[in-house]
Amino acid sequence: MNRILIALSASFALGGCLLSPGTFSSELHLYSDERFSFAYDGEIEMLALSQLAQMSRASEERFEAECYDEDYEVRECSEAEIAAQRAEWEETAGERAAERVREAEMLRQFVGSIDPSDPQAAQEIATRLERQRGWEKVEYRGDGLFDVSFVTAGTLTHDFVFPTVEGMPGANAFVSINLRDGGEVRVDAPAFAAGKEEPSWGTASFAALAAMAQAEESGEAPRIVVPQGTFTIVTDGRILANNTDEGPNPHARGQSLRWNVGPSKQQPPTALVAFD
Repeated sequence: MNRILIALSASFALGGCLLSPGTFSSELHLYSDERFSFAYDGEIEMLALSQLAQMSRASEERFEAECYDEDYEVRECSEAEIAAQRAEWEETAGERAAERVREAEMLRQFVGSIDPSDPQAAQEIATRLERQRGWEKVEYRGDGLFDVSFVTAGTLTHDFVFPTVEGMPGANAFVSINLRDGGEVRVDAPAFAAGKEEPSWGTASFAALAAMAQAEESGEAPRIVVPQGTFTIVTDGRILANNTDEGPNPHARGQSLRWNVGPSKQQPPTALVAFD
């Protein structure tokens, strides 16, 4: 089961679920003169890449025979079955070693040539973020969890995505802003959901699976980080569409939209604003 979880986790990581929000608050301001500001305060988790490397090594360092009955229930293996499985395991040792090297190289390329099994990998990522504009605080708390504060403002003459990590093509978007013809702006926050619907299922549930697999290896209780917080949009534009529970509310600068993100939030926040 651990080997299956490792394979699934690696697939999710390489498929674009590298980063996940934890407890957070985030606010986006959009105005008709093309000014905008964005802030994110809270936790960001790098989804178990270092733990996956440790789990992978641990699972390969020991042999365990596995036998099942006709109903696919686990049963005790006979001595002959154990011997046969051990012989096959030893025969394929070279193939497994080559596969581990290949997967490790794929992960390093995915996270900007950083070795996820290196104890200093998290600090190197924190250093990269700190030197990027907008990252006012980046503190590593352990177990892949960072405490961050990000603030930026400017003129929205192009699309915007948060977060971006220098040299890390695998960083997935928490919030994206896309400009459309006719003065329309679409906002999506695909990571700000913890329910069952895509794409949020992959982020939250993958983190839970990886945490449970790691806990089984270590014998410790799993630490599961899921998105929990608020996302607010303030704008003086015309709100064409949104999926908040209450709709727009009056604000000193126009109107506001607010999403409460938690375990019951199934749909990622989205809104369409027009500036006529």
